[in-house]
Amino acid sequence: MTHTFSSAAAPATGRAGVPAVGLRGLTKRFGAVTAVDGLDLAIEPGEIVAFLGPNGAGKTSTIDMVLGLSRPDAGTVEVYGTSPRSAVAHGLVSAVMQTGGLLKELTVRETVELTAALFAHTRPVDEVLQRAGISALAGRRVGKCSGGEQQRLRFAIALLPEPELLILDEPTTGMDVEGRRDFWSAIRADAERGRTVLFATHYLEEADAYADRVVLISRGRIVADGTPAEIRALSAGRRLSATWDGVTAAEAAAVRALPGVEDVELRGDTVLVHAADSDAVARHLLTATPARDLQITSRGLEDAFIALTGDPR
Repeated sequence: MTHTFSSAAAPATGRAGVPAVGLRGLTKRFGAVTAVDGLDLAIEPGEIVAFLGPNGAGKTSTIDMVLGLSRPDAGTVEVYGTSPRSAVAHGLVSAVMQTGGLLKELTVRETVELTAALFAHTRPVDEVLQRAGISALAGRRVGKCSGGEQQRLRFAIALLPEPELLILDEPTTGMDVEGRRDFWSAIRADAERGRTVLFATHYLEEADAYADRVVLISRGRIVADGTPAEIRALSAGRRLSATWDGVTAAEAAAVRALPGVEDVELRGDTVLVHAADSDAVARHLLTATPARDLQITSRGLEDAFIALTGDPR
């Protein structure tokens, strides 16, 4: 069953009354495998949407069709009311992909200048370098840039035509924590201008932190659609963590037998409990066992992801 909520984001720029992305009955097959299965989705101008799902869920196949890189076997896809290829040709949409597209012997500035020469109208090179946070790297050869710096270079290139829709497909794969943070700071600062952003990522904390709306896909179909808080709420209950010196499997089984307990996991002397009634479990741990250092937290986006897709990550 698909869980759908109204999005918190309000339309910003774009063409009045026309979705930034409109998918109707979108279907894509590869032989006997149906990668995208009758998918319906509307993304309004100004939204920042995370497109999540396990490997093989159909995310990249859907993005390829939105970019006009492949054609659907059934259904329709429109970008600002026109075909994907027309939208790309008119500079309405740009993409930052995982890899490829860079010449290692050119400098950062030369790369942006060369790409700008392919368009009839672009933003100034210095402006897009500054917006991507790589002005200081302008003279560095691309081959000497880190993975995160190369992704910010791809971001700068994507900004050249001033697109209304920016698509990011696993943009921070392979980056370290600092690189991911810097990349998303640049994306978020630019998105505040009202640009529509659609991104696919394996890092659920990125979706939680940066998306206005999360669309969760499994086996080519949307299984949940709402704000990050609404998606988290679909995974009921809470997580309890406590230190329990010398806890045994039999003692863990006794906790698992308590009403409302969904799962118990042992990690050395730490016991992790997922439960619908956290108060009852907390009372048991603190009064009937030697457990200490009890912590209770709400279930997160990862819990909802697992519950709705069956993927243990």
